[in-house]
Amino acid sequence: MALTPAVCSVNDVQGLRNDRTFFHPSLWGDFFLTYQPPTAPKRAYMTERAEVLKEEVGKMLKGANEIPKILDLIITLERLGLDNHYENEMEEQLRFVYDSDYNDRDLNLVSLRFYLLRKNGYDVPSDVFESFKDKEGNFVADDTKSLLSLYNAAHLRTHGEEVLDEAIIFTRSQLEAVLDSLGSTLADEVSLALQTPLFRRIRILETRNYIPMYEKEAARNEVILEFAKLNFNLLQLLYCEELKTVTLWWKQLNAEANCSFIRDRIVEMHFWMTGACSEAQYSLSRVITTKMTAYITILDDIMDTYSTTEEAMLLAEAIYRCEENAAELLPEYMKNFYFHLLKTFDSFENELGPNKSFRVFYLKELLKILVRGGSQEVKWRDEHYVPKTINEHLEMSRATVGGFQVACSSFIGMGDIITKEILDWLLTYPELLKCFSTIARLANDIKSTEREQIRAHHASTVQCYMLEHSTTMCDACEKIKELIEDKWKDMMKLSLRPTEQPKLIAKKVVDFARTADYIYKETDAFTFSHTIKDMIAMLYVEPA
Repeated sequence: MALTPAVCSVNDVQGLRNDRTFFHPSLWGDFFLTYQPPTAPKRAYMTERAEVLKEEVGKMLKGANEIPKILDLIITLERLGLDNHYENEMEEQLRFVYDSDYNDRDLNLVSLRFYLLRKNGYDVPSDVFESFKDKEGNFVADDTKSLLSLYNAAHLRTHGEEVLDEAIIFTRSQLEAVLDSLGSTLADEVSLALQTPLFRRIRILETRNYIPMYEKEAARNEVILEFAKLNFNLLQLLYCEELKTVTLWWKQLNAEANCSFIRDRIVEMHFWMTGACSEAQYSLSRVITTKMTAYITILDDIMDTYSTTEEAMLLAEAIYRCEENAAELLPEYMKNFYFHLLKTFDSFENELGPNKSFRVFYLKELLKILVRGGSQEVKWRDEHYVPKTINEHLEMSRATVGGFQVACSSFIGMGDIITKEILDWLLTYPELLKCFSTIARLANDIKSTEREQIRAHHASTVQCYMLEHSTTMCDACEKIKELIEDKWKDMMKLSLRPTEQPKLIAKKVVDFARTADYIYKETDAFTFSHTIKDMIAMLYVEPA
């Protein structure tokens, strides 16, 4: 099974530069330069009303003193995107739940307790579910609500937790069997869970989807519902302001650097950042990381598709130097892009202010890591080299998928909790980030391998697995999906392990893994962005 990707000639590259059909054009154009959600005139009222409701809901949370009610309230607040307003209160209540006795014969309650405690960093044992098996070792449960709770809880598994592995197989089978007989609301919940279990859903998209579902529930709390709608609509206004900012920046980049042949996905890039950093306080983080993602995409497209090998190596050298006189190395079509990159770094320093401007150094280091890996991949392509094992491939390629750079970039715009010591630690590429970037790389390769091999391209992890194990592409993809599941287990274990780093770090890395799961679930939605157009419209255009 030989793989012989061709070396790009200068003529081939010029043809690719002129080929706008390879990536479809932007679906949004200048739409967000002028768009304002219809709630914009009510912003002052919404802000004031939200503060009143926030206080009322806070009193409910503090006043809850029965475990079933506490758990139900916390899961509701999490799914509606309100939990970040009550971090201290929720931690206090979860500690109470963790320390208290509870009805360990109620599968729904046991599952919900396990889910919320694990999700929030408590290393609770999974053997509590053994008591729900019969003498033959089979689960005994037929209540759909309990099955759904167990299914969601089981996806917070780590390695060696066979009871949770078995629970996923059992509950999936049971839920699939009863799906067609369920009422509409419960059917929607089950269908959504079978597609993506609760723990892996993007928080802000879960909020947008759950608000209308919660509104239909007979037991809904009207105060919580109103607060959830206002909170989302206020976030939507903020997101649209950010989109205007980054769209203007993108247009300037195209005007100055002539990057029109690159994927125009600035809206989708911001969408990705809202998935990982949805809270209002991370506005600067979203803007910085969106711009960094744009540069990562441009660098990837230039080195991967549009440049000759010599040009790619010159670009890498200029990035290593990261100074104006390095532009002398570059061909004309790269120079303005390079100058724009340096100018953007300067603007980041101004936006961060004198006490945090030092953080821009880490953004530069992240790009150096990216192009170092990209250079190696170009060499693989030119030498027709296929790594002997998938692990050899991943040692290089998980750093070039961009996930590591994007996740680390997100911390640059955050508050004082992010110290120099934390940023130094992130650059060591800790295991938690390796897990996420491995998930991103493998998920990306499963969806993009066939398309990329049409043109000159280095071998993907899918092809490495095929060669290593002498298997078909279909079988290789199935095995790689199992590797992805292993990395989710690793991430869960690492997020439960006490570290010297703030919980925020693990939380955001897991949030980025959720976005990768969403973007690459059905196709490469970043490249073929029409597949997520409706979800983008729900997030930015349609108020709750």
